[in-house]
Amino acid sequence: MSIGFGERDKPSNKLRLLTIGGIFVVSILIFVLYLFSLQVIRANEFQRRAQQVARRSSIISAQRGEIYDRNFDLPLAINIPSFAVNVIPAELSREDRNLIFPRLAEVLDLTVEQIEGRILPSYDHLYQPVEVASGVDLRTISYLAEHIDDFPGITWNNKSIRSYTVPGSLSHIIGYVGDITREELQVLYNQGYSQSSTLGKSGIEKVYDKLLRGTDGIRYSTVDVRGRRVFQPGVDVQAPVSGNNLVLTIDRRIQKLVEEALGPRVGSVVVLKPSTGEILAMVSYPWFNPNMFGTERDPSEYRKTSLDPRFPFLNRAIQASYAPASAFKTVMTTAILEEKVFPPEQKIDCPGYLRIGNRVFNCHKKTGHGPLDLRGGLAESCNVYFWTVGLRYLGVDRIINFAQQFGFGQTTNVDLPGETAGRVPSPQWKEETFNVKWVGGDTANISIGQGDLLVTPVQMANMMAMVVNEGIIYRPHLLKEIRDPVSGSVVEEREPEILQQSTINPEVFKKVQEYLRGVIVDGTAKVVLTTQAVEVAGKTGTGEAGFEDQWSSWFVAYAPFNGPSEDQVVVAINVEAVNDWEWWAPKAANIIFQGIFADEDFKQAVKSLRWQWMFPDLFRNKP
Repeated sequence: MSIGFGERDKPSNKLRLLTIGGIFVVSILIFVLYLFSLQVIRANEFQRRAQQVARRSSIISAQRGEIYDRNFDLPLAINIPSFAVNVIPAELSREDRNLIFPRLAEVLDLTVEQIEGRILPSYDHLYQPVEVASGVDLRTISYLAEHIDDFPGITWNNKSIRSYTVPGSLSHIIGYVGDITREELQVLYNQGYSQSSTLGKSGIEKVYDKLLRGTDGIRYSTVDVRGRRVFQPGVDVQAPVSGNNLVLTIDRRIQKLVEEALGPRVGSVVVLKPSTGEILAMVSYPWFNPNMFGTERDPSEYRKTSLDPRFPFLNRAIQASYAPASAFKTVMTTAILEEKVFPPEQKIDCPGYLRIGNRVFNCHKKTGHGPLDLRGGLAESCNVYFWTVGLRYLGVDRIINFAQQFGFGQTTNVDLPGETAGRVPSPQWKEETFNVKWVGGDTANISIGQGDLLVTPVQMANMMAMVVNEGIIYRPHLLKEIRDPVSGSVVEEREPEILQQSTINPEVFKKVQEYLRGVIVDGTAKVVLTTQAVEVAGKTGTGEAGFEDQWSSWFVAYAPFNGPSEDQVVVAINVEAVNDWEWWAPKAANIIFQGIFADEDFKQAVKSLRWQWMFPDLFRNKP
């Protein structure tokens, strides 16, 4: 019996059908598993990618803390509403940038180079906004919003600019803020700073930037394919935290009084509370306008200020050093009394000069002072007296030791940036620096505060504070309190901190205080310190500048003499030799002490002292 061809082929067809069916089932399973992987296993990954494309995050700038003087009634540094303009690099190709950036530069009054300079090559893939301009006004933002289709990839956000309500002499104290640089960002990135951060560049703004800046917030939003924001309920927002408010030790009334008393003279003044180290006023002239840093639009004022040969950005109270001149005789007097190397009542005859080796050193009074003891030598600021004792009895090592005990040659750690330490020269220093031996003339120079000895006005204020406190110097400081920005309550109050504590007998300082009072009553400052508002004790100083008829003028004093420690105030004034000579330091101090203790402003103080200003010939002496 024969079998047909069709019947023999049936098992093979069934196998084919089963194979095709199996492949189809497996394909479906694979497809289902792939869909499961896409929609379940890798859902978070794709959601994250989608958010990168459609979701934008923008920084909500934290309000920078305000700065007040010690009265906590009028802010000295505030925030003014403004805007920042940003570019989202990943949304713009090179061709897009070549088309859009020139338009944007024209609107923002910038150059294309300035815009491109803010966008690093490493930012090209970022969908995060990169700030290219700050301090932008509402009118400009309105224009961008109206023409948004012409500016794809461009966004903006609120970003306040800093404003200083009482610029003037406070500029060196408060400082100013500016946009973070690339170099600063590299250092501060891990501390919460970003490419769009604003930070303090000088003064209190710089030293206490972390307290003032607060914490920025973040706002997340969704955009369509053209970069326009799409309404989305429940937008995720991380709220910003405002920075702390700072209360300074500065007394605004005294600061203004000191500013006007110094006037347009290159120099500086420090008013210090010796019992705590609080700085009540600090003036350095010339000063600058910190508000010129609030916008990038007009660099002319900055250019003019930076090219001023008087260096307005220099805070002369802490960043410039000078020979202390005869004011250093306060230290010499302390050393003589403490070391007991020469009886204070024994007199030295001053013929008006002293021969040292083959040189003749002239006293400031060329006809001589005659016989003087220590009290008279300090009162009359006799160079011959202090040359003689310094050379023959104290010696350079003792003088250096006492200078260092008073804080010279080292920074005071005042809470301002850029402080210089000055210099206390020594035989070793001179040999290492100039390869020259120390000689008697060097000891003579340092004995009267001349030569290579250099100090800052704030160090001179500390010198007098040590005398007033009978051996203790408190660290000079400007921060008084940290306050909550919302409630205004005190978060932290700064306590006095001992900077220097001397081993000198307190009785010695009491004697020095009496001698310093003698300078005012019977000595060189008698004709100038005429205020009746308070009893003053202090020391004058006239520093040589190397030019005929040019001297720097020093006056370092405190008041009230023998008054309660909490009421005492130290005033240190330096008027540089570039000014016309008018012996202004003690004159300015007369106005300052009158104003502080009679509760008068500058005009009222001058009026109270008016009769003295009618006799300028009385002020020709140069102690």
